[in-house]
Amino acid sequence: MSETLVAQPPTTTRAVPANLDMVLDVPVSLSVELGSTQLPMKDVLELGEGSVITLDKEADAPVELFINGRLIARGEVVVVEDRFGIKITELLGKV
Repeated sequence: MSETLVAQPPTTTRAVPANLDMVLDVPVSLSVELGSTQLPMKDVLELGEGSVITLDKEADAPVELFINGRLIARGEVVVVEDRFGIKITELLGKV
């Protein structure tokens, strides 16, 4: 189920310092958190096909984008052809 998706380039480009050029091809883990919840083990053991788990975020709340476990952005879930994607709406800190 693990597939590599290629990110589309941003609408603006940034100059990359020469000393960073050698690490630009280093792979990083990117993950998106839709929400979370806590369940008693009893409820976890009762989960099955068709089970619905309510998450802590509202349906219109932004999702969080992590790179190597570090929160770097928030965004909206979008559909690109037949796949989910993220439209970044807020960058956090320096990128």
